[in-house]
Amino acid sequence: MSYVINMVKAVFAGSFDPPTNGHLDIIKRACKLFDNIDVVISVNPEKKYLFSDEERFNLLKELLKDYKNVNVHIWKGLIVNYAKENNAKVLIRGIRSTNDFAYEFDLAHMNQNLNPEIETLFLPTKEKYAIVKSSSIKELAMFGGDISRMVPEIVEKALKNKYLV
Repeated sequence: MSYVINMVKAVFAGSFDPPTNGHLDIIKRACKLFDNIDVVISVNPEKKYLFSDEERFNLLKELLKDYKNVNVHIWKGLIVNYAKENNAKVLIRGIRSTNDFAYEFDLAHMNQNLNPEIETLFLPTKEKYAIVKSSSIKELAMFGGDISRMVPEIVEKALKNKYLV
């Protein structure tokens, strides 16, 4: 009798500008579902980031160093192409609200058209992270607001250094 072991690799992509506790929660939960997870920092040349690609990479590497089945990468291109080139079968998308769902649902259909072999899995955020949004965190940090419950300590320090608060 022979057994086939199906190793499933998933991709969790985002700008991670900055990484939040919500992102980390999705990654932690996805680690229980998949053998390997590539956390991919998507780079869009049309978008202006607070943190450089390398800064985001270094923050995520530090935050995820204890997760043995997680790797961090930077990608400039379509995420379905990353998945195909790296033998990943699933795209993980975090959903905070019905607005997120509508956007992600359309994106999932587009990705399915680009590569029918890639599936998208929506993971709803925990309620306590539903309002955690990178753009809001940056704005709060810029004005010296308390972001300690929204981001890990190293991210909070990095934001304070950016804004010299």
